[in-house]
Amino acid sequence: MHARGEVKAPPADAPELDMPEGFWDAAQPQTPKAKKPVSLRVDPDILDFFKGQGDGHLTRMHSVLRAYVDAKKKERSPRAPS
Repeated sequence: MHARGEVKAPPADAPELDMPEGFWDAAQPQTPKAKKPVSLRVDPDILDFFKGQGDGHLTRMHSVLRAYVDAKKKERSPRAPS
């Protein structure tokens, strides 16, 4: 990932955060889901917008799609009785 420019060092003035005791205790390793290659046509202004934010535009586009899908799934899931 470093060779592709996908990982950047944090800025020198980035705040250091102390994680609370036990923060990682309940962490569960997750196997990444295999992704499927697709060909997608988008409006030029949409592509320009994401590319204008720098490297990683496809990752950001995927994040937007993921957030949309997750929100729609949440809307459809039955709500617990209150």
